Amino acid sequence: MASFRFLHAADLHLDSPLRGLDADLAAPAHRIRQASREALGNLVDLAIREAVQLVVIAGDLYDGDWQDFRTGQALISALARLTRAGIRVVAIRGNHDAESVLTRNLRLPEGAVLLSTRAPQTLALPEIGVAVHGQSFANREVRDNLARDYPPPHPGLFNIGLLHTAATGRPGHAGYAPCTVEQLAGHGYDYWALGHIHAREELLRDPWIVFPGNLQGRHINEPGAKGATLVTVREGRVAAVEHRALDTVRWQRLTLDCGGAAEMETVLDRIRQTVGAAVDAAEGRLLALRLTLEGPCVAHAALARDPLATREQARAAGLEVAEEDAFWIEAVQIGTKPPGGLAGAATPGDAQGDALGRLLGAIEALSAEVEGTAAGASLQAYAAALLDRAGGLREALGSEHPAVLAAEGRPPPDLLQRAHHLLLSRISGD
Repeated sequence: MASFRFLHAADLHLDSPLRGLDADLAAPAHRIRQASREALGNLVDLAIREAVQLVVIAGDLYDGDWQDFRTGQALISALARLTRAGIRVVAIRGNHDAESVLTRNLRLPEGAVLLSTRAPQTLALPEIGVAVHGQSFANREVRDNLARDYPPPHPGLFNIGLLHTAATGRPGHAGYAPCTVEQLAGHGYDYWALGHIHAREELLRDPWIVFPGNLQGRHINEPGAKGATLVTVREGRVAAVEHRALDTVRWQRLTLDCGGAAEMETVLDRIRQTVGAAVDAAEGRLLALRLTLEGPCVAHAALARDPLATREQARAAGLEVAEEDAFWIEAVQIGTKPPGGLAGAATPGDAQGDALGRLLGAIEALSAEVEGTAAGASLQAYAAALLDRAGGLREALGSEHPAVLAAEGRPPPDLLQRAHHLLLSRISGD
């Protein structure tokens, strides 16, 4: 039986459009836009360095129907580096690149194969001792169970199933080419190389059924290490499965406990420590951060009064412990609250206290009435209109973002409470 190594990658999303970066003059837009190409280059470097015999790519080579042929040329150049090194490449189309003009018109280098859209196809590579089975998406909306029609395993070869699928479904991903773990496991293949889900996941280890995650995170909702899976096969059996990080921009969410902070400088000290540790852990990659500040603290009023100023102060604090090109604070979310709650904020018996109490009482009443009322419908329509003005913004923000929830008629329960805190902090500061 064969002994060899192969790399399993998916969801390259080469030259994925990154909307909204130009609105922030501090954003390292060029580096972020180049990240998908650089990650692909890292994949090629890894394959050559580890002397693999095969690279399989489970769909979504591109992010859409691009007209710029430089995107396709970048892919061809990368694949040619692999094939010149004697490394075979087998890929399928996913939902994003199914209808791409680039995919239809570009000729892959000899030694690289894009499997058929018409029916499951098998590529036998007896010189390696492997058979790769797969089917490309013919169009974006594939709702059929493609794996059901995959051919039986080839005896005497290591069998890899290449499939772009949502499996049993994952939050934030459309349910394309559905299938079950039990179905895949019972098919008789030695390894299932899946794509479409952008978070790395091992569904099963006997046989191995793996989502490697995407090659490069594209926004804050794709945080953490991204890359590909290196598989070692000995005597026809999987001996090792290793994740290898290949991203050049690392997105990360950090929650910072501001509890008990009496002043802004105390919060900034904690930001310095947090950012410094995160930059060290990124090991030279550009770190794109979203900070969430939480906890009851006296500093809440200063933090919430001007969120944009708070973000700029956080960035300045980070620059004291890390180089400018090492990190970017994409956003600072203010989730702190006044110490002791709001009950004591309005003191009965004085005019200011009575007025503030009435205002807070009105907000509390509104909080109980928003969902399912005219106020709720107005909020939903306003949020939906804002999101629809920028294509792809819903995906970038994520399904749990307050704006997305509001646009779907599900305002987050803490939304008015946060407005409650913000109004109080602004009024008390005037």
